[in-house]
Amino acid sequence: MTILVTGATGHVGRLVVNELVEAGEQVRALTRDPAKANFPAQVEVVRGDLTEPDSVPFDGVDRVYLFPVAETAHEVVARAKDVRRFVVLSSGAVTFGMDTQFHLPVEQAVEASGAEWTHVRAGEFALNRLFMWGPSVRADGTVWEPNPDAQSYPMHEADIAAVAVRALLDDGHAGQAYTLTGPQVLTTREQVACVGQAIGRELRIRDVTTAEALEFYRRQGGFAAQVAPFLLGEEGYEGGEAETVWDLTPSPDVERVLGRPGLSFARWADDHRDDWAGQRPD
Repeated sequence: MTILVTGATGHVGRLVVNELVEAGEQVRALTRDPAKANFPAQVEVVRGDLTEPDSVPFDGVDRVYLFPVAETAHEVVARAKDVRRFVVLSSGAVTFGMDTQFHLPVEQAVEASGAEWTHVRAGEFALNRLFMWGPSVRADGTVWEPNPDAQSYPMHEADIAAVAVRALLDDGHAGQAYTLTGPQVLTTREQVACVGQAIGRELRIRDVTTAEALEFYRRQGGFAAQVAPFLLGEEGYEGGEAETVWDLTPSPDVERVLGRPGLSFARWADDHRDDWAGQRPD
């Protein structure tokens, strides 16, 4: 049985590949740049791109971890005629009715395929904190945040990967849409303190307005500039007006699937201790 992992060099996909290898599975890893894949020797690394459905090699594949690319999802799934099981990397924004363009079309494509499916609806990645705060933490030990007492439950990407692997390998997950969150609700102030403790530095939250924070992240560019309007509550998930209704009750689905509590934000910060001192991740 070959398991195809698409988006294999992504932050979750890479962990999925490694866990499947540890479980003794035959893995085919799809990436646009095999030279940068750096996987164990037993992984079959293939060049392909989900935006080009004909490039995705489904021969001999029984199960697929599917990275979400809405524009071509139906074409990709239509080519996977012999695939028995799909596990989709989706978003909790689908659960809350905010996502109709990015992840929902991928879910709909696999549901229409006739194969078994499981949706792994990930909540906010704790990695967002690293991408947003990393440059200023490295520069002067500060975080630009206008709402330090705002609450959220960012989650460790390792929990997302672990749930996906269980859904790929174990029976009993077909037809399930798991909404995943971190195990505890924390204020931004508490999250900054966790990062400071992990890296052994006292970090300071800058007292700024939302407009000042938005301008700062726009100047920072890249991912931060893209997501700052949403994360700071100025835009909705798909643009337009910000959504105001969020359920801040942690979901039980990580523990339900894995048989253990989700990994804490403090654990995540500690696991990424070296990343805070390095270059900003892609």
